[in-house]
Amino acid sequence: MIQFILNNQLIKTSAHAGITLLDFIRDNKQLKGTKIGCREGDCGACTVLVGELKDNKVTYQSNTSCISPLGNANGKHIVTVEGVNLPNELNTVQKAMTDNYATQCGFCTPGFVVSMTGYALENNKANSCNDAISGNICRCTGYKSIEKAGLAVEEKLQQKDENNAVAWLINEGFVPNYFDTIPERLSQLQPKTFEKNGVKVANGTDVYVRYADQMAEEDVHLLTDQNALKGISFSEGVCTLGANTTVTEIAESKKLQTVFPKLKQFLKLVSSEQIRNMGTIGGNFVNASPIGDMSIFFLALNSTLTIQKEDGSERQIPFQEFHQNYKVYDLHDNEILKDISFKVPQSNDKFNFEKVSKRTHLDIASVNAAGRITVENDLITDAHFSVGGTAAIPKYLSKTNAFLIGKTINSETVKEAETILQSEISPISDVRGASEYKRLLAKQLFFAHFIELFPKQVELKKLMA
Repeated sequence: MIQFILNNQLIKTSAHAGITLLDFIRDNKQLKGTKIGCREGDCGACTVLVGELKDNKVTYQSNTSCISPLGNANGKHIVTVEGVNLPNELNTVQKAMTDNYATQCGFCTPGFVVSMTGYALENNKANSCNDAISGNICRCTGYKSIEKAGLAVEEKLQQKDENNAVAWLINEGFVPNYFDTIPERLSQLQPKTFEKNGVKVANGTDVYVRYADQMAEEDVHLLTDQNALKGISFSEGVCTLGANTTVTEIAESKKLQTVFPKLKQFLKLVSSEQIRNMGTIGGNFVNASPIGDMSIFFLALNSTLTIQKEDGSERQIPFQEFHQNYKVYDLHDNEILKDISFKVPQSNDKFNFEKVSKRTHLDIASVNAAGRITVENDLITDAHFSVGGTAAIPKYLSKTNAFLIGKTINSETVKEAETILQSEISPISDVRGASEYKRLLAKQLFFAHFIELFPKQVELKKLMA
């Protein structure tokens, strides 16, 4: 029996854990405000809030319900647009939308309202309201009116009492009164423990795009709530991330932000707010896309994977050995990814991530690249570069990396290394660009690493000469 709270209603259901949360909301509960749009997690029309009890407080994140399995709602608070309505008036977000004429056909409006309400419930002033709606698409308004509504919401939230956040939000008309009861009600739930058989699914951002109908009928092995696969830890100069760590959790880690000062800037290039909230690094690795952003990121950190068998035994492999061919990787049916670890960069280590896609944000890469390089007195002592979209797998540039070690950091060295890079890649022409274009992008992104990290030693003019 799956148990969760849907808006203000306790749900106990024997529905199949593998159906989408969207279909349960609309078909089983007849809540039609959550819209069916793309069914791929791209448009945001199906956005809901997922609240999870942590330290006696409920933290909310926006998710796309069209690619989320119902079983992942187990033990949580799910909020649709109906769940943020006030009894006799518009709530504060809805009023901001109407005051700024931010709706036309109205199909996308519920998703925007839910995402903005999620922003109000967050305790994170580092982000903006318009960041929170990055995964919501509107075909009518041109967005400026919606952006103005977002700014109005932000202005109102400047007065938010973070010590009594929910009470303040209720008093100011952002959410209805019942939100105050949710922590106690969630603490009393007794969520089901699911059987460990069937297709392994974390948060579904890849597998549900392709196989949602199939998942609604087959057994699913839900991984998302396995605590052993969660968390970010540091010990003896090594950082370890559980396979269920999401992109948002990485981006919001204060320690990782210290290690990678541009971390948020890098990860903002990875999908949308909703998908970053859902997408796990383990899922990204097992998806085995040649352009998987997180695969490219962690390849450049010379990471190590821990793989766990059903009997609890473990093995470790270099991440660069995990992907073997297109969609083929070193993971057996009785195994799961447990975690990934890497040595924490030191003062003489430099790291950079680059990505080119048809749109700057919310898009799949044409080519992406990352690099970690260690330089002492202008001499390269270690190098780990990776590039995506140029081979059948996320490509670790073994020959290029080996060439760089022991060389002086200058424009001539980089040009020579790029020649070797070209010999290692084999891009194909597809919808994201011709093979020649991808070779050009690989060259430009490789140069970009050095121009960004070593502007005094490496000059663009000399690279292009």
